[in-house]
Amino acid sequence: MDSEDIARLTDSLSRTQVGCSGELSYKGRALKLDDAEAARELVQEIEGFEGLQALRLEGNTIGVQAAEAIARALESKRDLQRCHWSDMFTGRLRSEIPSALISLGQAVIMAGACLTHLDLSDNAFGPDGVRGIETLLQSASCFSLRELRLNNCGMGIGGGKILASALIRGHSLSSAQGTPLKLRVFIAGRNRLENEGASALAQAFQVMASLQEVHMPQNGINHAGVTALASAMKENSELRVLNLNDNTFTKRGAIAMATALKDLHNVEVINFGDCLVRSEGAVAMAEALKEGLPNLKELNLSFGEIKEDAALAVARSVSHKTQLSKLDLNGNYLGLEGCEILREVMGSQHMDHVLGSLSDDEGEGDDDDDDEEEEEEEEEEEEEEEGEKEEGDKMPAPPARDPTRVSTPASTPVSTPVSTPVSTPASTPVSAPTPPAATEVSTFLAFPSPEKLVKLGAKRSLLFEQQVDSTDARKIADAFLKIASVLKVEEDVKRAVLDTVDGLLKKAFSSQCFQSDVFITSLLVYLGLLKSEDKLKPVRAVPAHFLTLEHCVQQDYFPKNQLPILEVFLSQRSKLIPDSCKTARYKLRQTLNSLI
Repeated sequence: MDSEDIARLTDSLSRTQVGCSGELSYKGRALKLDDAEAARELVQEIEGFEGLQALRLEGNTIGVQAAEAIARALESKRDLQRCHWSDMFTGRLRSEIPSALISLGQAVIMAGACLTHLDLSDNAFGPDGVRGIETLLQSASCFSLRELRLNNCGMGIGGGKILASALIRGHSLSSAQGTPLKLRVFIAGRNRLENEGASALAQAFQVMASLQEVHMPQNGINHAGVTALASAMKENSELRVLNLNDNTFTKRGAIAMATALKDLHNVEVINFGDCLVRSEGAVAMAEALKEGLPNLKELNLSFGEIKEDAALAVARSVSHKTQLSKLDLNGNYLGLEGCEILREVMGSQHMDHVLGSLSDDEGEGDDDDDDEEEEEEEEEEEEEEEGEKEEGDKMPAPPARDPTRVSTPASTPVSTPVSTPVSTPASTPVSAPTPPAATEVSTFLAFPSPEKLVKLGAKRSLLFEQQVDSTDARKIADAFLKIASVLKVEEDVKRAVLDTVDGLLKKAFSSQCFQSDVFITSLLVYLGLLKSEDKLKPVRAVPAHFLTLEHCVQQDYFPKNQLPILEVFLSQRSKLIPDSCKTARYKLRQTLNSLI
């Protein structure tokens, strides 16, 4: 460790926040703690802190040896209650993280601490990482747990099952001691849990029956998983907040969930935005609103392909909701006249201030198209369920574990069926660890953000070229859209995005094996401008997609024979492209016309 690193660490430590409520915080210090020596000052601070109740380590990066040193310091901290440990493994190998988590968890157990809060969000540790906390979750130290936050951890189906099993086991052991686990807040968005993972967790929720807040957005869950969660929610009578944003209910899931909510009298916030509840689902929600949900404050049914009559039914059903402060029906199929009627209905109920913006309304939908799409989606979901069932039959259940014993987790990759273009990074075997840079590229592709792209540095373009198969046109289209989605006006972000897509596409188009027509077709499908024969699912288009594409079509590497095809499809109306993209889409069309 050189003098510059020591100076930086000393400065960071001098600014460490020590709260009067027993909290020691290193939040956002960007410390890189590779070993015990690098963590020495931090360890000393922990050891010298009497009555430590909360430890914040988020926003740093901690290696295995550093974690072991911190763990030794925690072994005497019996008063520890809150572990804020999100985003603390940036740049680490996936194989390192379980060992670090096991060390920290074992220290908490040895200290006899009783945790109330555990936050490990934004640590892309996958299923193996869940195994790293499995023992802790089943131990007496978590019998008192009230909040569990695992947002954006890449758990996948396998991780969801492991987590559910640990929670059920923990509840059983705690109940036997007369102190049953009563988890209040559960957060696990962006984890690709899909139906199997969600259904497994639903069993745990049903067993605990104590939840007040559940946040599981963006998990690739369709009606089968939603129905399982609905059954579980019925048992959680204290539920106040339910956020399942950006999953796929369709009418079957929406009806099941509406039926369950009808008898939950404490619910205050419902977020089913981007969930395709459809008109029949919205009507079912309206019935639930008429008969129950007396304390509702917020309801989000945006971007759900809900038509005018169903939206009006929802509006009329909230007339007696005196506590309602927000109703979001934006991005549905109302049309100009439908939007105006909706506003009039809410105004006549003296609730016009409650209704959110309708600026992204998709216009009047086509009944025949919707029915056809519903049938196709249900067929696809049934096929996926069959595939998941067969895969589940092949996968042995995770072995039961002794909560008092710690062992090194297995690193067997977990197979995760993919239902959308977004993929969860696979588990990396310990015997063949993925280079850190490749891991960071995989993490970005799973959960894109401007910060992650910029952090990859000057060689980011080369890293993506090495990570993404340049002969696979669909993968290139998928990667292009993920990179493009993070475009911002900030110069460092803009340059990072454009340099990366230029490098990726230049290499792809220069390959004799690359099928440029398949790339363009895939791009059009993902953007919702062309219906897929292979059941590829569109992404949520954003202006950044069109702005980045406008840059690319002007480059020498972009095949000129594909420009007319792009222009033709961009000129067509698509209900899947939000109004927020109109300006960027128009600019792209202008550029294409000037080039053709």
